[in-house]
Amino acid sequence: MFDEGADVVEVGGESTRPGAAPISAKEELDRVLAVVQAMHARRPGARIAVDTTKSAVARVVLDAGATIINDVSALRLDPELAAVCARAKSTMILMHSRGTVGDMARFDHAKYEHQGVMSAIVDELAAAVERARAAGVHRSAIVLDPGIGFAKQHEHSVEALANLPKLVNLGYPVMVGVSRKRFLGELTGVQLAADRDDATIGANVAALALGATWFRVHAVRANRHALDVAHAVLSAAPDTAPHTTPREAADPSAGARG
Repeated sequence: MFDEGADVVEVGGESTRPGAAPISAKEELDRVLAVVQAMHARRPGARIAVDTTKSAVARVVLDAGATIINDVSALRLDPELAAVCARAKSTMILMHSRGTVGDMARFDHAKYEHQGVMSAIVDELAAAVERARAAGVHRSAIVLDPGIGFAKQHEHSVEALANLPKLVNLGYPVMVGVSRKRFLGELTGVQLAADRDDATIGANVAALALGATWFRVHAVRANRHALDVAHAVLSAAPDTAPHTTPREAADPSAGARG
């Protein structure tokens, strides 16, 4: 994945598929720690992310060479995670979701009748940022993710992507994780997740144009090339030039993410 152009490779040990059973910190570490250690040994300067909601897991993997923690609960499930990241001076990705690990990728909590989905995302992530900053996480170490497909109906995911500038306006880098997700199948009629890479590229290029700069993908080379070309074109357009370079977080477990 690094050779194909990924800036970050992410390791995850706990599934967030609908109905997935939560696992203990010990079991999660049994799944991810050796992988992090091996990656760090092979590429000492590589940026390694770990997808976890547990401070006990984060503490160990950060000591083992990881430099980024991706919390898909945005500190809802373990507020102590922020203090662990602050002490390690690691980057922290805060992703919008609702519910538990077992139901956050379902539609149970996709209720935005009294508030637009992006307004809810902005409000809830802004509150998470405040908690992270209060625990000592530096402003420059925070990345925000709207949580496409998590506690969101298909139309909510499209609406969230269309309104990315509202999240960008909080002043933090924005990551999107749309790769092969169900809403792309709804839009294209492609049922098999592995066949949705073309749709993924389309969504990522649109997200880049709207301000996203981090992209969590399966097919690294194809997305890297598409985003690099799109970035070059947008940079040459005086009214739409993005201010930063697109980054990719390639995740071998991303298919489990809704």
